[in-house]
Amino acid sequence: MFEPPSRYATVETYNVPDHRGRLVEVVAVPPAPATPSAGIHRTRQGERLDHLAARYLGDATLWWRIAERNDVMLTAALAEAREIDIPVRRG
Repeated sequence: MFEPPSRYATVETYNVPDHRGRLVEVVAVPPAPATPSAGIHRTRQGERLDHLAARYLGDATLWWRIAERNDVMLTAALAEAREIDIPVRRG
């Protein structure tokens, strides 16, 4: 289901019924990799994770790394956060 280097590649899958009763294969969320913190960002009104990712990680599409570092699945969970932990930039 996933490419071998993916952290999801070795995670067990299981089936759950959807709203129509069909079985859908799902993957458990694996633990986030241990990544060091680059520091804490104090948020300002109007900032979004893609803005922070562009600023600190050099790529707006890496917003998910900030979400992962803060142990959230949905970006809305960080919308009201006053401080956001920023992961170290790779490469």
